[in-house]
Amino acid sequence: MGAAETSPEHDEPQVPSARVSRTITAPIAQVWDRILSPAGARALLGPGARFAGKGEPWRSKDGPSGVLRSFHPQEQLRWSWHETPDAPATLVELDLQPEDAGTRLDLQHHGVEDRSAYEARWAAALDRLGAMA
Repeated sequence: MGAAETSPEHDEPQVPSARVSRTITAPIAQVWDRILSPAGARALLGPGARFAGKGEPWRSKDGPSGVLRSFHPQEQLRWSWHETPDAPATLVELDLQPEDAGTRLDLQHHGVEDRSAYEARWAAALDRLGAMA
């Protein structure tokens, strides 16, 4: 659905979202710890970025920055995303769910116009996270 289209149930414009999913062959507790580690935060957010507590800012040396908005251990992280300091905020949500012998990661980046670019960005990030031992 494009940015100017509306949903059939509502007259409100639908905000485009990039969506990416991956399954990592590790239990949720291990994947959660991986995400919160310095290497995991770097894989997702960029060099120099770290997840701290809810409401805490983060900043990548590559430019993006934001604030951790929601922190539900082993279930969900949600953070704001500013591509540059002057860019408007968008929202990234990462949900974790058990799946077979692993953990399913579902990531949505809400409010982005170039979905394909962000889907490629987040697919690479989740692949980096999955490749961590």
